[in-house]
Amino acid sequence: MKRAILLVLITAACIGASWGAYQAASSLQTAAPPLSRFVPSGALLYLQAKDFSSLLSDWDKSGEKQIWLKSNNYEVFSRSRLFLRLKDASNEFSTAAGIPPDTKLLRQVAGRQSALAIFDIGKLEFLYITRLPSASSMQSALWQTRSKFETRSAGGATFFLRRDPESGREVAFGVAGDYLLLATREDLLAGALQLLASGDARSIETEPWWSHSVAAAPAEGDLRMVLNLEKIVPSPYFRSYWVQQNITDMKQYSAAISDLIRSGKEYREERVLLRKTPATGDASGNGGPAGVADILRLVPAQAGVYEAKANPTPADSLALIETKILAPHLGPGVAEKLAPEVQLNGGETGSSTDLETRIDQPPVKASVAVDSAAPLQDLLAGNPVSAVLQIQSTELDKDGVFVRIHSAVVLLGQSDWNESAVRSSLVDFVRPSFTTGLLGVEWQKNSGYIELNGLWRLAAAARGKYLFISDNSDLLIALLANTNQKPTLTPAVFAARFDHQRERENFGRLTGLLDKPNGSAGAGSAPDFFSENIGSLSLALAGVSSEKIIVRDLGDRVNQTVTYQWVR
Repeated sequence: MKRAILLVLITAACIGASWGAYQAASSLQTAAPPLSRFVPSGALLYLQAKDFSSLLSDWDKSGEKQIWLKSNNYEVFSRSRLFLRLKDASNEFSTAAGIPPDTKLLRQVAGRQSALAIFDIGKLEFLYITRLPSASSMQSALWQTRSKFETRSAGGATFFLRRDPESGREVAFGVAGDYLLLATREDLLAGALQLLASGDARSIETEPWWSHSVAAAPAEGDLRMVLNLEKIVPSPYFRSYWVQQNITDMKQYSAAISDLIRSGKEYREERVLLRKTPATGDASGNGGPAGVADILRLVPAQAGVYEAKANPTPADSLALIETKILAPHLGPGVAEKLAPEVQLNGGETGSSTDLETRIDQPPVKASVAVDSAAPLQDLLAGNPVSAVLQIQSTELDKDGVFVRIHSAVVLLGQSDWNESAVRSSLVDFVRPSFTTGLLGVEWQKNSGYIELNGLWRLAAAARGKYLFISDNSDLLIALLANTNQKPTLTPAVFAARFDHQRERENFGRLTGLLDKPNGSAGAGSAPDFFSENIGSLSLALAGVSSEKIIVRDLGDRVNQTVTYQWVR
């Protein structure tokens, strides 16, 4: 019996010791310093992954990668100026290093925790650090070519350097313990090794834009990006290649940080943009932000895309109602960046039909029309809007040939809407386009809303502070059915969602008809922009069910949460 008790005590002691050793090892692993501590100051952009090798493996195995590389969208991108510049930089790196920077090399140098810091956008000068066992680092093709490099030392460690005299490109790499470092400048690698050895040099963590960004961010995600916008935005390369082209808006921010969190079928991106000067106004969630949270409860299940904004101006509200429902029209044409083509002919100028053109009379001037939008402008100016919601969805017609687009706009006023003024202002706006009298623009009452009695069934409803306008009665009824729902979102200045799974097929059908009115283009021609270029991107991301963004303005910073839902 005593032996049994003794055995139990010894076993318990061993388990306790093992658990203590495990906890100690875990704490040591957790206490490992972040890689940003070893990045010299002066970086413009910092990208860090908790497990880069796993992310790379997931991408290599994904169906999205295979579809993307075979897509029209990638084919167009591969002929773009940006792609060609990146290819030139890749060739320069290959010449300087003696090995190509391909996926094979990337897999060899991809460790777990990894960081990439970019110091010059135009020259693509970077420093890459990854935690990788030294045995794995020394099996890479990069290490095998070290005999072709010059040797240098910094921080008590040896590193290797090679220059291409023609392009001036430098490639430097080194191994220090379980760290593999790769850079395109000698001083960057030397600085990183010095920080690894003693921490005497000045790192990126000592810079205000970095510390302020990290302090404002939530918990670190699987992938983190930190940007020094004060230096990035003025760059001509940023102005040329930034896809959003909202340079003026970006000038108000000094820095930004974004964390991507992957969890099952949901990817969530938490962004924080720090303002140079705190915004004035109400950032507490009252007024417009609370109105956005309130108005979103009206969104019906069949919405393909919706967008809600806080505190729109009367002009913005009018423009939204006009372009989405009352009078959709084409906007101004995009300025051409290519010279016009020269059409060669037989040298003839003019035509015999030109003789019928009168040149001895001045052109007829159109009479000045009454501003039909004035009553609607006055209505919106008299009741400031706290929040506006726009909704669009598509459906096939009964014959299954054409795609119909339905739209609705909801305005949340600061006071109750005058239903009589709503009726008259809407009729005054649309009458000149449809009739010289009242044919088809008289209101008829339905269950809970009013509707025009003509071929175009414009529907509207005024429910206290809420004004509903739609070109489809079913969509309007669905909105009205949600008026008793309770808000579930906290105050926000902007919220939007796109149901990609619902709209993808209809988008392809609609743009296919619009892009090819005269049949398919010939072989070797550029793919049609909407149905083939954008359509192929939609196909590559068919696994993305929906995307949602919520923006909150906190005065000194703007928080954005972007959520991607995946089908699989």
